[in-house]
Amino acid sequence: MGNTLTCCVSPNASPKLGRRTGPAEPDYESELYEAAAGDAVAVAVAPAPAAVEPAELDFGAGEGHHLQHISDREMPEDLALESNPSDHPRASTIFLSKSQTDVREKRKSNHLNHVSPGQLTKKYSSCSTIFLDDSTVSQPNLRTTIKCVTLAIYYHIKNRDANRSLDIFDERSHPLTREKVPEEYFKHDPEHKFIYRFVRTLFSAAQLTAECAIVTLVYLERLLTYAEIDICPTNWKRIVLGAILLASKVWDDQAVWNVDYCQILKDITVEDMNEMERHFLELLQFNINVPASVYAKYYFDLRSLADDNNLNFLFAPLSKERAQNLEAISRLCEDKYKDLCRAAMRRSFSADNFIGIQRSNAILS
Repeated sequence: MGNTLTCCVSPNASPKLGRRTGPAEPDYESELYEAAAGDAVAVAVAPAPAAVEPAELDFGAGEGHHLQHISDREMPEDLALESNPSDHPRASTIFLSKSQTDVREKRKSNHLNHVSPGQLTKKYSSCSTIFLDDSTVSQPNLRTTIKCVTLAIYYHIKNRDANRSLDIFDERSHPLTREKVPEEYFKHDPEHKFIYRFVRTLFSAAQLTAECAIVTLVYLERLLTYAEIDICPTNWKRIVLGAILLASKVWDDQAVWNVDYCQILKDITVEDMNEMERHFLELLQFNINVPASVYAKYYFDLRSLADDNNLNFLFAPLSKERAQNLEAISRLCEDKYKDLCRAAMRRSFSADNFIGIQRSNAILS
């Protein structure tokens, strides 16, 4: 109770953890994110106050004393966290909200012009046939996932609020090619197929996975939220490249080095890659954590985006071999759950650690 009293009487006495926002050392290499994640956060602990007699405490409305409850002080931070989709699973993704405007306009135009939806290409299950796609939240389809992620980036660029940017991501200041890019190139939004071709080339050359593409989109939206910038024709390539670079190192055990990206993009230097990675991490406030709930939310929102834009996943009839594989996986998971229940029952029967389902023998009369 003494700690609670100290927090309420003196708001400054309650220690808070803060993220480090200082600049990184200039000689950090591609393993910078590991050092940043491993740094211990320094916490300043206020000295313990002297014992105070109850008679000396005045909880009245005196001059200069505003007793604010600790939950009231932390409420704005919680609200800010819930409004950030890359950190909180209940916040809606930015790309899905930006795409809804175009989706509604497309549906409205089709309705006014009496445009027929044409031949239905989506397959539905029936009593005799079950259609399944090869994409799951744990193993997404690479080609379809990249298409959905690049479509999300396209809507970010097309429906951006402004043209806020930073010099480190500006392709005019830090070009990715030695060839001079005409100024007219930066005045038009890139098409979806052009964004897809750029991302697909990086993923194919670096042999990255579909999960890495989803994490890339999480880091991209986190950067736009934290740094308060927009992705636009002048910076989209470098922002996407920085997000892919960071996602591949966080997700894959054997990450691609910065020098390997220099072999894919022939005209970029290692120093430029290191500097961009360093700025990306600082703008993210070294927050590279992606909770499983946030990852799942982005995956299913990407599927919703694909459905709204007629990017259907590849469906195939359930074959006998695949049905047997699914049955074996289901049986394995069921056996593992039973083993965990038995281990929990043997470990403890206390009220705190009681896990499992009690079963009683049936009595047949």
